[in-house]
Amino acid sequence: VHLWESGGHSAQSGGSLRLLCSFSGWTDSSYCMGWWFKNTRNERELIARTDTSGKTNYVESVKGRFTISLNSADNTLSLQMNSLKSEDTGEYTCAIKRRVDSTCTGRWFWGQGTPVTVSS
Repeated sequence: VHLWESGGHSAQSGGSLRLLCSFSGWTDSSYCMGWWFKNTRNERELIARTDTSGKTNYVESVKGRFTISLNSADNTLSLQMNSLKSEDTGEYTCAIKRRVDSTCTGRWFWGQGTPVTVSS
């Protein structure tokens, strides 16, 4: 499987960015995907997750500001980021894993990551 991100770069505090992840080579029809965030202290966290059932989950820090969306037909995953804050600065990486019996399972397969800088 190959995943690659685009659409990052920079924005002003309070602004918006949309990240896009495209993937290929994944053969399972049921899967989970997520956006991982690594902050300036190199701490990594899964901030948004979705799967092919349409279920989504967010960490508290991005709820109401970020929206994850999966387009299975196009093999793309997006992250709409609104009301950006300086603490959203870091690297964003998309990832995919298997989904079996409604449960995300196995290891994550990662993209390369894309940097985002939010300036105040």
